[in-house]
Order: sequence, then structure tokens, then C-alpha cells
Amino acid sequence: MNYTIIGAGKSGLAAAILAKNNGDKVFLTESKPSSDYSDAIIQIEKHEIDYEFGGHTSKAISNVHCLITSPGVPPNAPIILEAESRNIEIISELEFAWRQITNPVISITGTNGKTTTTALTTFILQQAGKSAVSAGNIGTPLSSLVNTLGKDTIIVIESSSYQLDRTADFRPNIGVILNITPDHLGYHGSFVNYRNAKWKTSSRQTEKDLLILNADDKEAAAASEFTRAQIMPFSINPLQQGAWCDNNGRLIIRKSSQHNEEEIMLFDDIRLPGVHNRYNSMAAVLAARAFEVRNENIRDSLIQFAGVEHRLEFVRKLNGIDYINDSKATNINAAWYALSSFKKPIVWIAGGRGDNNDYNQLDELVYKNVSCIVSIGEEANTIFDHYCLKNRCVKAATLEEATHIASEHAEPDNIVLFSPACKSFDMFDNYEQRGQCFKNAVLSL
Repeated sequence: MNYTIIGAGKSGLAAAILAKNNGDKVFLTESKPSSDYSDAIIQIEKHEIDYEFGGHTSKAISNVHCLITSPGVPPNAPIILEAESRNIEIISELEFAWRQITNPVISITGTNGKTTTTALTTFILQQAGKSAVSAGNIGTPLSSLVNTLGKDTIIVIESSSYQLDRTADFRPNIGVILNITPDHLGYHGSFVNYRNAKWKTSSRQTEKDLLILNADDKEAAAASEFTRAQIMPFSINPLQQGAWCDNNGRLIIRKSSQHNEEEIMLFDDIRLPGVHNRYNSMAAVLAARAFEVRNENIRDSLIQFAGVEHRLEFVRKLNGIDYINDSKATNINAAWYALSSFKKPIVWIAGGRGDNNDYNQLDELVYKNVSCIVSIGEEANTIFDHYCLKNRCVKAATLEEATHIASEHAEPDNIVLFSPACKSFDMFDNYEQRGQCFKNAVLSL
């Protein structure tokens, strides 16, 4: 086979190396300059992969059987449109790698909570003595795991809408849809397209497979109408089967209406804060139970699991003030969860690159929980103007300055919460770099 890989990031590089190791002919094309990819080029040349940087030439789609596109390459990119006009197959790195594995797979998707739920599910499985690894959007390309794992190792994949959008045969044993709210509309073109991409985590499942759904989320729950998989819902309200929160605040599961209820634990004993982490925990519990993990192991894991970096991550307590890094909150819905997770007054640092953000959705929480707002980035003026009549608001030129200002406005027993509600690309390469900047700023106070 002749493959062209679009993108020299983690997933593109992993796919190129896998294809080359398979004995295929590989060409890698990247629109950004080579100066941005010095480490990648070392690997590309080591594996004797043909490549180009700084743009996509005609060579990229000459004599190509299949084009593997990296996450985020827009569907209207000229190279994509040209490949489609030539009827060249276009797939994602996720699809390419999945075709080459036989391991049991859990695919977790949703607008928010994917990373936490993926990491938590893997943690529960591992704590129970299962062989399990995380892959996908969480940071480890699936292609890098092909031919490296035992056949019984469970692969827990964080599946983004970008990755799912270009799948053709992808069929996980267990699919999880946490929630679906508008996001990445610039890429997908419409909310319907974005939602349909999320639904692809289950669209090819059969009666032998399992789909775990958030019954409280309209768009996630609607996927049950378009799948052949067995359905297992979760909710913060009582259900006939699945996982739910009962009137006493306990996490309850029931396999079916014919089975007895099983009490796992009190939700208040789960280490992760916030109602959104109740949803994440229920999804992870149902996925783990599908692999016959005992309730005792689940309970111990939920008590121990401290979360993932850049998602409601505790950084430091200084002068009685807790500093929380939630850089992964790249949209309004994620920030809503963060703002609802704490009972103490919040000094909120927000801003970045907006994606048609509707801050009205946060008003009730902000007016109730936030004592001061420090806005940054391209959305700084928009956020300031939206809230300045009712909240104390300050604008900052940099994240470091914002952190310093927040520390001055916070009082003992307050929370300084960095939950941007925006993308990072106006000031940073990604949310990880942004979160590390915030942590460095906090630690230097």
C-alpha cells in the first residue's frame, strides 16, 4: 500500500512509522515549517520515510492508495478536497491503527470529561489487576501501541470528534458517550456534523457490544436510537438499570431490571470534586464492571484517583488560598463544571481564543460563586464587558500577570481557579503549555 500521512505531530508520526514498519510505502506531508519539528525529523529520517514540510505539494497525492489525516486537519483543506475528488480513501490515525489490533477496546468520547474518564477507567482496571493502557487523544497514539501489547490488554481510547470523523470500520467493544454540547464547529461546520462524529463511537457496534450513555444529556442519549449495541445508561437520578445516584447520595448499579441493586459507595467519598465527576465516575464504573471488576476494587480506585493534569488540578495552597489549574477547560461547558465544583468563593481567571462563546450560560454560577474575574487573551474584552457591571473585573496582558492579580484579590479560604472557557491558541501552542505556564506562575508567587 502507498500511504500519505498528513501532519507530523504525535499521531501522524506514529502512523507513518507503523506503516513503514509494515513494509508500506509512506510519504509524510506537513504544512508547517520543518523548524517546528526538529525532533520529529530525526525519527522520520531514522525510519527512512519520505517527507515534505512547509506545504502540501502534488507529490502528496500522487500514486496514493490511502490518505491518513491527523486530528484537526480541516475537511475543507485543499489536500483533503483534492484527495476526495480523486476518490482516494481518507481515514484517521485511529482508524488506521484500529484495523491492526485485536485487543478489547473501550472508546470514550464526549465534549467534556473524556480525559478524566479515560484515565480513571484505566486506573480502575489496573488496580484490579487487569492489563490496561490509555491511548488516543489522551496523548499516546494508538498506532504506537500496535504490535507492542499482549492480546488480552484492554485499550482505553479517548476518542475525539476529529479522530472519529474519519473512521470507516472502527468498532469498540465498549463505547462511552459522556455528553455532547457545541464545540469545534469551525472544523465540523455544524453541530449536527459534530454530534454525528461523536456518535461514530457506536455506529458500527453490534448486539455483542455495549454502549454506555449519559441518560441526562439529550444528544448523548439520542445515540441509543442509532446503534445495535446493548445500552447501559447512567444518571444522577434513579434508573431501572445502569448506574445512578440514589436519594441517599449513593452510587448504585444494576445490570438489568431483573438484577438486584448493588451499592458501590457514597458519592461524597469519591476523591474527584464536582457533579461532572459523578458522571465521569459512573461511566468508568460501568466500563470496568463490563470486565468483571469487583465492587471493592472500584470503590478503592474511586477513593484513590486524584485526577489528570490540567483538569481541576490542585497546584498549591498559599496564604490559605487554593490554586486550581483547569487549563483543559477549553469551552463554556467545561468551565461551567469547574465553576460549580467548589463551595468556597472563587477568583476566576478566564479567556483565550473564543469559539462563539455564549457567556450567558455561566451567568448564574458566576454571580453566585465568583468574587472577582481576571480576563486574558483575545476574549479579555468580551468577558470583561459581559460581567463588569455585576462583578469585580480586571484585564491582564499575560497569564503570569493574571495570576499575580488574582492572588492580590483572593482572600484566605478562597479558590483561584484558572478555567479559561476558551481555546489556548491565541497565546499558547496547546492547553498543556498554557496550564504549565499557570502552574509556574503560581509556584513563583
